Amino acid sequence: MTIDMDVIVGLYFKHAAALRAAREAQSALLSDGHRMRPRLDDAEAEICYLLVRELRPGRVVELGGGHGWSTTWLLRALTDNGYGTLDTYAAPDHLRRPAQPSGRIPASLTARWRFHDCDVRTADDLEPAHIDHLLIDASHTVSFAHWYRRHLLNRLRPGTPVAVHDVFHRPTTPSREGRVVLDWLAAHSAPHFTVSAAAAPQEYAELTAAKRLLALDAVVHRPAPNPMLFCTTPQPPRYPRPRPTS
Repeated sequence: MTIDMDVIVGLYFKHAAALRAAREAQSALLSDGHRMRPRLDDAEAEICYLLVRELRPGRVVELGGGHGWSTTWLLRALTDNGYGTLDTYAAPDHLRRPAQPSGRIPASLTARWRFHDCDVRTADDLEPAHIDHLLIDASHTVSFAHWYRRHLLNRLRPGTPVAVHDVFHRPTTPSREGRVVLDWLAAHSAPHFTVSAAAAPQEYAELTAAKRLLALDAVVHRPAPNPMLFCTTPQPPRYPRPRPTS
């Protein structure tokens, strides 16, 4: 799948009923004493949910995850699919690490969740070839971006969906972490997608109109203006075979 505007709007229409129920459940979390501190806004969270619903990944991996907002959206998609698991990796000293299962994550969702209380760079159970869907919302530094580009992005199977948060906060200048990812995609002539209100106002307006048409435009949570980058991992470059010399 190439993630673009037509695909995303199509998923909104295809999964509208399920998304409406998911939005209602997520809204209830915010008012139910689960102590959520959401970072993803509605469009980002909904697109993550819809991609998981449509592509039915067996193993989703999340780096970071904040206080559980993105975690619960992903788990809800897996639960609605009736298939797949989520592995969340967060360092013990990470201020935005997800909650333990007994904390902010509803018990109804934890059966498909494995929480790894460690720095992903030291994890010995993370095999990129076995990742079907990757969400990155951890340390937003250039050094960490170079690490996951080298150790994860370059080793994922071609076509694996990837989402990277906090990339497009401004109209023209991506975050420094985001620049690492964009340069990697450009080197492979691979596209990316965003509905950032700052960097992609036309896409943001089109999505807003589609949500209004489906009566899905009521705000669940609205922090930053959709800065997430979505892409799929490209095919590795093919080099021509050298001609045999006579």
